[in-house]
Amino acid sequence: MNQEPLILALPKGRILKACLPLLKAADIIPEPEFHNEHSRLLRFKTNHPLLDIIRVRSFDVATFVAFGAAAIGICGSDVLMEFDYPDIYAPLDLGIGNCRLSVARPEKTQNEDLNDPARWSQIRIATKYPNLTRRYFAARGVQADIVNLHGAMELAPIMNLSSLIVDLVDTGSTLRANGLKEVETIAQISSRLIINRTALKTQSTRVNQIIDRFRQILHSSIQEGK
Repeated sequence: MNQEPLILALPKGRILKACLPLLKAADIIPEPEFHNEHSRLLRFKTNHPLLDIIRVRSFDVATFVAFGAAAIGICGSDVLMEFDYPDIYAPLDLGIGNCRLSVARPEKTQNEDLNDPARWSQIRIATKYPNLTRRYFAARGVQADIVNLHGAMELAPIMNLSSLIVDLVDTGSTLRANGLKEVETIAQISSRLIINRTALKTQSTRVNQIIDRFRQILHSSIQEGK
């Protein structure tokens, strides 16, 4: 029997804060060092001897799970759509990290029709979602020339680096502050519990126990909301 700890991969940043109440409800308590903002540790023990947590960049959670370095993870559906890993099973929408993935452009270009093939047969777009963006625009016959950025996306149109951006949007306040307007929603985004398919087969009892814990939490939340 495999007695190595299962690894749960969690994303750094704002989603991590939203994960903490779910972990507590699932009786998964990280060691105190996990809550130390100055700690350089990336792997942490929990109150379960056979469950450890790693803390990585949100985009890397899916990669750790897909390649089996972690059996379980929590990541945004935007990341799942971008990488489309066949080795990932996503059984639960956790209902946290809700936002949307949208197309935005400068206010001054609002009168230009995005569906005009003569004007938009090829366009430069700044995004950290190159695969998803290419697929989305290819479906409408537009060739997307991608500028791959990982921050300060709103600067790209202002500095004439791109005509459009594709990025996550919550309130839209950052877009408005920089003279941009959301013009299309590509997808509604939320965080999912994800599982490595091989781990689900080889360590099914332990993995399914964790899935069931999160499923019960979500069921209880739905019942309380009625």
